Amino acid sequence: MLLRIPDSFFTSKKKQIFNDHLMIYNLTIRSRVLARKVKVDIYLPTEYDKREKMHYPTLLLNDGQDAEMLKLQKTLTHSYKSGDEKMIVVAVRANENRLWEYGTAGIPDYEGRGDRALSYSEFIRRLVNYLRNRYHFFTDQSYSSIAGFSLGGLSALDIAWNYDNIFSKVGVFSGSFWWRSKAFEEQNPDADRIMHHIIEHSQRERNLQFWFEAGTKDETSDRNNNGIIDAIDDTLDLIKSLKAKGYSDNDIRYIQIEGGEHNFNTWSEVFPEFLEWCIRN
Repeated sequence: MLLRIPDSFFTSKKKQIFNDHLMIYNLTIRSRVLARKVKVDIYLPTEYDKREKMHYPTLLLNDGQDAEMLKLQKTLTHSYKSGDEKMIVVAVRANENRLWEYGTAGIPDYEGRGDRALSYSEFIRRLVNYLRNRYHFFTDQSYSSIAGFSLGGLSALDIAWNYDNIFSKVGVFSGSFWWRSKAFEEQNPDADRIMHHIIEHSQRERNLQFWFEAGTKDETSDRNNNGIIDAIDDTLDLIKSLKAKGYSDNDIRYIQIEGGEHNFNTWSEVFPEFLEWCIRN
């Protein structure tokens, strides 16, 4: 059934019981701001009943189409079965527009990629508002998180930075912090990184906590020839920028995976620890 819902959304919903502990709502949203249909999968415990207005910790996840490679169903089933506090995961599927919708809102990279990131951020704001009103998700900012992988991780941090009134925690796995406003120049290899610039020139500190992961085999590139691969260098530099804004080690968790690669084999291994961090912090 197709329903008219607020804020320029139209949606249809299917419900599937995955096992005794996990069920999934599959939403198809016709978004005006993105001018396309967006598929959103909501993973939640089978005991969930929106009529009871129970408030769960909630995570919004970029690249929801990769949930199987992330082993999300297995991880959540184990978590729900254990009897610990339960987290709902809202997984937003990307499509062929990923390179244009992910990035930094209003600031495309030097090749024009990410030119629809502002529209994607607005879509996420509207989606959260809809889910809050209809399903009571994201009702408590202190238990509302967002995360992503690679370019989706850059997008997650940018959205959290712009909407710290919605999210209090952000997770970035192998984030694409190389995202640049100008083409690479050998004489100044670390210049023009957009996310670093955004943080360094922000007028206020955000009420956020940060989780960063990088693997020693994320890549082989070392543009400044300092013996540290760019994925790690860019992440550590971003952490320095955050600390320069006033954040402390209590606000930032950094995990470096020895032998970790730029893929879901690595990210799925550390993802359960990230979920625990979201709930306990």
